[in-house]
Amino acid sequence: MSTNKLFERWTWSYPIPKPFDDIETVRTDIKSCRNTSRTAKSTLHGATLSGILAYMELEADPSAAKGAVGTQNDMVIAEYPSHRPGETHTVVSNRKSGKFIAGVFASSGNMGNYTLTETGNTGSAMFFALMPQLLEDDEFNENYTTLLECRKDNYSDMQKAEDAAFVLCDNAFRRIAHPSASDNSGIRITIPNTGNIQPFTKLNLDSNVYSPTSVLMGSFEILKAGAAPAPVSAYIKKEDFAGKYGFSERKFTSAEAGLIPALPDWYVIPQEVVTVCQHAKVTTASHQPMRNFMMRGPAGTGKTEGAKAIAAGLGLPYVHLTCSANTEIYDLLGQMLPDVDGTETHTAVPMELPSFDDIRFDPASAYEKLTGTYDEEITEDAVYDKLLEVIHQKTLLEMTTENEEKKDSHQRFRYVDTPLVQAMRNGWVVEIQEPTVISNPGVLVGLNSLLDRCAAITLPTGEKIQRHPDTVVVITTNNDYAGCKNMNQSVISRMNLVIDMDEPDAETLTRRVMNITGCTDNSMVRKMAETVKDISERCRETMITDGCCGVRELISWVQSYMITNDAMEAARYTVLASVSSDPENRQEIENTCLQPKFA
Repeated sequence: MSTNKLFERWTWSYPIPKPFDDIETVRTDIKSCRNTSRTAKSTLHGATLSGILAYMELEADPSAAKGAVGTQNDMVIAEYPSHRPGETHTVVSNRKSGKFIAGVFASSGNMGNYTLTETGNTGSAMFFALMPQLLEDDEFNENYTTLLECRKDNYSDMQKAEDAAFVLCDNAFRRIAHPSASDNSGIRITIPNTGNIQPFTKLNLDSNVYSPTSVLMGSFEILKAGAAPAPVSAYIKKEDFAGKYGFSERKFTSAEAGLIPALPDWYVIPQEVVTVCQHAKVTTASHQPMRNFMMRGPAGTGKTEGAKAIAAGLGLPYVHLTCSANTEIYDLLGQMLPDVDGTETHTAVPMELPSFDDIRFDPASAYEKLTGTYDEEITEDAVYDKLLEVIHQKTLLEMTTENEEKKDSHQRFRYVDTPLVQAMRNGWVVEIQEPTVISNPGVLVGLNSLLDRCAAITLPTGEKIQRHPDTVVVITTNNDYAGCKNMNQSVISRMNLVIDMDEPDAETLTRRVMNITGCTDNSMVRKMAETVKDISERCRETMITDGCCGVRELISWVQSYMITNDAMEAARYTVLASVSSDPENRQEIENTCLQPKFA
């Protein structure tokens, strides 16, 4: 069985749509020409067939059938009529990258996320959006035409219709699940392992970013046709950006001024960064200025550089805080550090305290653990406040005890702000990196009070700090990698903008890498950039997951090439070395992706 998310094991038990719902779903007497297995076998796939039939209904009777299909450059844009009443699934399929953007839109106007899971969505909408690509194959097109004729004839020849349906499902399966084995007709797609398809953002919807410029069939209700925005300038001059979006006239200390990022010469300012700065500045005078932003995307898409660029555009100092699996709320709010002979070292304050899960699931017991009193009426917020109070008391006690024991050594303790607290105090830009790796999802929830307008929070010292009105929080994260967890909805709801950073196209990537490395061989760098993308796709197809291959590896490869003047030799110690620790995996990547181009 294929490991492609669209064809996971559970998808094969999805009900087959009418009029094929009462027939055997497996046949051994018919198959697609793409099926090269020794034993002829094809299977009806409910999600695939539902997408095909919905597309067919739209083509047969565009005025009566719901849904729409259109295009914009390399994107196919579709509105799929869900079998759930009052729901429309909107999908954008990028032919070049193989990526999807999808959302669930209710008749009430509410927008939800599209998840490809056993308890979520089936993927029919995605097959619906892939139909223009699927129809480019002669066999698929021929059998689709046959099935369309059978439909127009009210399925009078059911055997003929069944034959066509089996070939269509088998053809789609072979070309999508095994694209490399389907010559030029293979359809490469990329779906996160979590099944969480990249959602639409309100900003992009309001800006008509994904509105079709050409309508193939139907009438769009959500993404209005012909409303696509005019293209923006590809490159923004640094002198027209740095410090141009300041909130007010502020005087910084020399130390603060040193924290304001200076954009490197090689950096290409993306439009997403400009968009964030514009929203932050324009809303400054409003009752609720936009100060919380999230940037999502794979490694190498420039999220951290984007956060620094935002600080440069706003003219504010920049600090960052990197999360790990073991990050706790105390790591975000600050620590007590003892000075031993003038040298600071960390010391742990021994505490037997309830976890955030304890507080969330059983606040009464958590409160009892803190106070010795069991209160069934206690709220989570009250327990959380008590937790911070206990931390403060224990910290002061430890400081007092240690200083009493070490009077002769004159040991002193002092509280040290984390970058997050520094930014909150002083009105800086703070980047919170990869919070989705935190094992305890309740940690970030503890910061909700700081993310709110006019926010305040109590530190372990007992001090209550108010959020500076200029403070900008930028969360950078990626949900697609192993170990990453879904962001808590209460945190997402406090983000004013959620920006999805796509991998740069070959031209932008080539320009960026040439600027960074100083390499002047445009054709070679572009060839290497395209190869890195091919390697990434190959790794996804073959489930090579113990390494990485992205922009950072490309930069190292180009730098090594500039020294060795041998692309293959440079690749072995850069991209190949990073792709996998398994020699067989590296050899397979070398044979399929590198040798044909650079041998």
